[in-house]
Amino acid sequence: MGDKGFVSLVCFAFFIVFVHLAKGDLSYSIAEEMKPRSVIGNVAKDLGYDLKTLSSRRARVDFEGKMKRLCEMNLSTGDLITSDRLDRENLCGKRPTCVLKVDLLMDSPLELHRVNLHLEDVNDNSPKFKKNLIEMEIWESAEKGSRFSIEEAHDADIGQNAVQRYILQKNDNMILSVDNNKVELVLETKLDREKQKELNLLLTALDGGSPQRSGTVVIHVTVLDANDNAPVFSQSVYKASLPENSPLDTLVITVSATDADEGINGEVTYDFGHVSDDNINVFSINSKSGEIKVSGLIDFEETSSFEIKLEAKDGLGLTSYAKLLVDVTDKNDNAPAIYVKSLTNPIPENVSPGTEVGIINVQDRDSEKNRQVRCSLQQGVPFKLVPSIKNYYSVVSTGQLDREVVSDYNITITATDEGSPPLSSSKSLHLSVADINDNPPVFEEESYSAYVSENNKAGSTLCSVTARDPDWRQNGTVIYSLLAAEVNGAPVSSYVSVNGDTGVIHAVRSFDYEQLRSFKVQLMARDNGSPPLSSNVSVSVFISDVNDNPPQILYPAPEGNSFMTELVPKAAHGGSLVSKVIAVDADSGQNAWLSYQIVKSTDPGLFTIGVHSGEIRTQRDISETDSMKQTLIVSVKDNGQPSLSATCSMYLLISDNLAEVPELKDISYDEKNSKLTSYLIIALVSVSTFFLTFIIIILGVKFCHRRKPRLLFDGAVTIPGAYLPPNYADVDGTGTLRSTYNYDAYLTTGSRTSDFKFVSSYNDNTLPADFPCFQTPV
Repeated sequence: MGDKGFVSLVCFAFFIVFVHLAKGDLSYSIAEEMKPRSVIGNVAKDLGYDLKTLSSRRARVDFEGKMKRLCEMNLSTGDLITSDRLDRENLCGKRPTCVLKVDLLMDSPLELHRVNLHLEDVNDNSPKFKKNLIEMEIWESAEKGSRFSIEEAHDADIGQNAVQRYILQKNDNMILSVDNNKVELVLETKLDREKQKELNLLLTALDGGSPQRSGTVVIHVTVLDANDNAPVFSQSVYKASLPENSPLDTLVITVSATDADEGINGEVTYDFGHVSDDNINVFSINSKSGEIKVSGLIDFEETSSFEIKLEAKDGLGLTSYAKLLVDVTDKNDNAPAIYVKSLTNPIPENVSPGTEVGIINVQDRDSEKNRQVRCSLQQGVPFKLVPSIKNYYSVVSTGQLDREVVSDYNITITATDEGSPPLSSSKSLHLSVADINDNPPVFEEESYSAYVSENNKAGSTLCSVTARDPDWRQNGTVIYSLLAAEVNGAPVSSYVSVNGDTGVIHAVRSFDYEQLRSFKVQLMARDNGSPPLSSNVSVSVFISDVNDNPPQILYPAPEGNSFMTELVPKAAHGGSLVSKVIAVDADSGQNAWLSYQIVKSTDPGLFTIGVHSGEIRTQRDISETDSMKQTLIVSVKDNGQPSLSATCSMYLLISDNLAEVPELKDISYDEKNSKLTSYLIIALVSVSTFFLTFIIIILGVKFCHRRKPRLLFDGAVTIPGAYLPPNYADVDGTGTLRSTYNYDAYLTTGSRTSDFKFVSSYNDNTLPADFPCFQTPV
């Protein structure tokens, strides 16, 4: 063959043919023995997809079962390229056509294209004889034209690349006859053992490939006498059927051949002809009996049939040949295989029902009914299997997922074939649910209360709040903060603060119960999700009282340049009310419960004070021997722990008329060491005279009106508001202010000042008074 023909043949062998088939199938013709990473064809162009689509849809190739990966996708170019060396002889043997079926898969949505690779034969195998030397014995009595069979050469290639012709080296006795691949030596000139005992013939087998390949064998012919009959098989073709997985030494068939000769010339021995390397250890033959038995593994899925050359040889070397065809029957010995082709993991918990989360492929290497597979998914999980293309299934969600309820699923897929008995296999898929920020933080309590004593230290802990978020990681990380608000006109942040990580609330300042007894703050718990979710809670802060305020005496005034004086009639009986000490305490509760006690008096047995009311009463009737000037020192004590107290002085003047008023001068001198001027005395006498006249007129008017008695103390006159400092409370029964007793006029003597109190009348044990208090500066 010329160089031009050789180049044309090579170009044809490596030429790639692309054909569009129905249902989206592609077909390429390629030559075997292509180098790895060789381009088979551009799938992107042939399917009409751009490279971005192939990449985003994860285009890939898939092969059935355990078939070796022969090609793969190059997503950057869209080319289908070889992964390994393609050897047609290993993949298809002697079949006239070699088509490799490859599945091209794409996700989202699932799409399947069948790619058929037509593997063209390349002349990469030389013809080969079973042996390098063929021993042959020919009787010299053989007639001209006698034929002697020679085992043909074996070439793994097919078609034109297989053995096409034989050439016998030129010699004087033999010529070559080839008819329908039957190779025979034909005796052209009778042999003469006495002239030539041996012949060495060179037989060459040539294929039709380009470049052409050849194989040779040396035929050594020994010239014998008289053995002129070769063994003859009872059948030219033997057929047998054998179940796969047959045990060793199972009898396949017994072959037989007869030889018309007698004696050693008629003794036949059996052997296999050329056997491929894959089948050489599968069967054995008894050279004497012709029994063929199983000696290796019979696997239908690997080889469904065998073709074996049989050889019968007599004692002196005459040989004949036959063929054995063994069909292997399938047994259900392969469980279905489950392959996960794609899997979305983890799955967002907000995925909608009906979403495809995975693709599986189920295959069974058995045939016919044994490879029909049913696939199922375990119950009780929010997923199902949906049949798709061919033997592919989609794993689809069936319900709403909630990571906070179930964060992981272990689902089991079971595939069962229809063989008898059926075989099944299972595969577990672990699916994790990815968290979505779908839960706001929730406080453990609907509201919180914090209790703190006043005068607390700044920075002290008030209470702690806790919010739970069942989400994961940052979606479940809770941060606490104060909501903007005001307390008494000031920002709430100037009163309390909250630790953003722990929820511990601290006091920013020291609290004063007398200024602020309680307040509310709003806290927000926010997670770190995107977008963040939050919830609020109310915290009520209650400030408890501490006994930090001593009693404050409103009457009589404990300090100043003047002192208060009460007039007590000389005719007062025992138990008569003569005055009252009025005190308040800024604290509350038992800290504001006041008790009164006379700690010092001019006449200890004359006056007593109500422990809780502060009312000063006579213990006995006033006598003439009692001193006109009475001084009481009263202690007011609260009920706190420890208790606080205050003291005051009460001045009482036992007198019935104004004539005794000048004696106040002595009181003034005694008590205050102050002197009254004559002008003050005149002023006091004038005022007293005026008031006495006014009282007499009033009494006369009252007497004229049907002599109806009326106490001058006829109304409840409360202490003016100026006496009560802010935030002071009058608690009934606690010894502070009481509206059931009222006093209206006061007499004070002191340095340069004099206040008078005139008692108009008294009834029973009560001394009513209805005169305002006047203070006159000296």
